[in-house]
Amino acid sequence: MRFSKLLTTALVATVAISSVNADELKGRGASFPGPVYKAWTSEYFTATKNQVNYTPTGSGDGIKSITKRMVDFAGSDKPLKPKALKKKKLYMFPAVVGSIVLAYNIDGVKDGELKLSRSAVDAIFTGKASFWDDKIITKDNADLKLPHEPITVCVRADKSGTTFNFTYFLNKINSDFKVSKKPTWKASKVIAGKSNSGVSANIQQIKGSIGYIEYSYKIKLDLPAAQVENKEGKFINPTVASFQDAAKYASWTADKDFYAVIGDPDGNTSYPIVAATFILLPTEKADTNKQVTKFIDWAYTNGDKLASDLGYIPLPKETKDAIRAYWEAKKIK
Repeated sequence: MRFSKLLTTALVATVAISSVNADELKGRGASFPGPVYKAWTSEYFTATKNQVNYTPTGSGDGIKSITKRMVDFAGSDKPLKPKALKKKKLYMFPAVVGSIVLAYNIDGVKDGELKLSRSAVDAIFTGKASFWDDKIITKDNADLKLPHEPITVCVRADKSGTTFNFTYFLNKINSDFKVSKKPTWKASKVIAGKSNSGVSANIQQIKGSIGYIEYSYKIKLDLPAAQVENKEGKFINPTVASFQDAAKYASWTADKDFYAVIGDPDGNTSYPIVAATFILLPTEKADTNKQVTKFIDWAYTNGDKLASDLGYIPLPKETKDAIRAYWEAKKIK
């Protein structure tokens, strides 16, 4: 009798656990929004007791996972064009805007002291400049003593939306550089890391290195980052204010499933390497999608401060309202 009672209790517990797990929403993909999604899911659980698990594996993996229906939703910093969404039977909308900074590890050079012109950024990431004291870098940094040391370029090992958006910026400087989630880098010394956290760790550990990472990773690890020349010829420090100035130029429309690449915007005070990150949903899973949009709607309403504190730019009210109307039209709200 006692064994039977224990077995019954165990079975009830198993069913309860299975039920809880079944109710969890599972997402994976872009590491660019990883910190803000972690904050949002944690606060959402505290507020609602609804569990959302998001694994920052990279945009390429996110697109692959949602295409194969391995998860309930995916994150991608590379927006998919309407034709691709139709083929994969997906919906898409933006979640938040962030920025990509050029973080470095150079002895004696503090945060914001290094100025990188557009031509210098191109030279570093294409291998035209192999040492820190190359003239293309020093001409804008006469007040710095840049060493005659080789430049180690830290990049992503995985297919990455952060890479897609950074190469979009490089392509604006040099049209020969192809926009890609995983390009072939021509710099003389390249080291690859998985996700934004992997690239950040490499920069932190390697003297003479530079790499592209999402701003919140720079803040978390206290990494120095460069001023970058924007399209108006101004050197701009990566700050929340300069990201906000850049984000003003973003425009999305529901008829294109909010497809837009917003990098290298206009404006004298705009930081030039900004990007939106997107949520992807399968068109056929209306009930699950309603749970995902319920979470995102909560984040739109309650998560702006969490996003801002991490260095992201919340979407403007009119964009959020347009997305909510999109959900209603698709019957996923």
